[in-house]
Amino acid sequence: MIWLRLILLYLFIPLLLCVCAGDFGWWQAWVFALLMFAAGVGGRYWGEQQHPGLLAERAHAVQAEDVKTWDKVLAPLMALSLSFPLVIVAGLDHRFGWSPAFPLWLNITGFVVIALGYAFAAWALAENRFFSSMVRIQTERGHEVCDSGPYRIVRHPGYAGNIPPLVGIVLALGSVWTLIPAAVALIIAVIRTTLEDRTLQEELPGYLDYTRRVRYRLIPGIY
Repeated sequence: MIWLRLILLYLFIPLLLCVCAGDFGWWQAWVFALLMFAAGVGGRYWGEQQHPGLLAERAHAVQAEDVKTWDKVLAPLMALSLSFPLVIVAGLDHRFGWSPAFPLWLNITGFVVIALGYAFAAWALAENRFFSSMVRIQTERGHEVCDSGPYRIVRHPGYAGNIPPLVGIVLALGSVWTLIPAAVALIIAVIRTTLEDRTLQEELPGYLDYTRRVRYRLIPGIY
């Protein structure tokens, strides 16, 4: 059932893009659909192969009693902001021609950025067996700091990997107006990252030492 819901979700999002665009022959939408499906379903398959039971934990985390109150709002907000508003605006922009035509090289650059970002986020999920969908300290699973793989670069690579695609989608789908929901999604991601990082520093043993080794949360040299 978890896999069925996941597959349907990652089919529905690009379908919504095409419906809003009114164009099922839009090649950018099909490429985006393939990248999103590969990252959303393929990335989770990779994570489940590395850490059996990870998907079940993520699916049931929202019901856990120790989920931070603020994350019961931010987690669904972030999940929504990274997908539906972006594809709705980009689709409508394509339908009504709100933005000027983007050159092909910009479209391709956008897809490369999307692919790299999604791959980085998928790597984080596959690397960290405590990669929950909600912010909580998983004491029942022996929660420990993950400091390998992409976690040697930034402290929150799952979130970091979803930031480049915000710009990539604008370029790939040729929609200047998509910058607005992308900016909102970025703000939500930064707020959630800040609160989660503070929680981990205060409650997860060893995390404070980890912050001294890996200084940046999302973007090396910046934040």
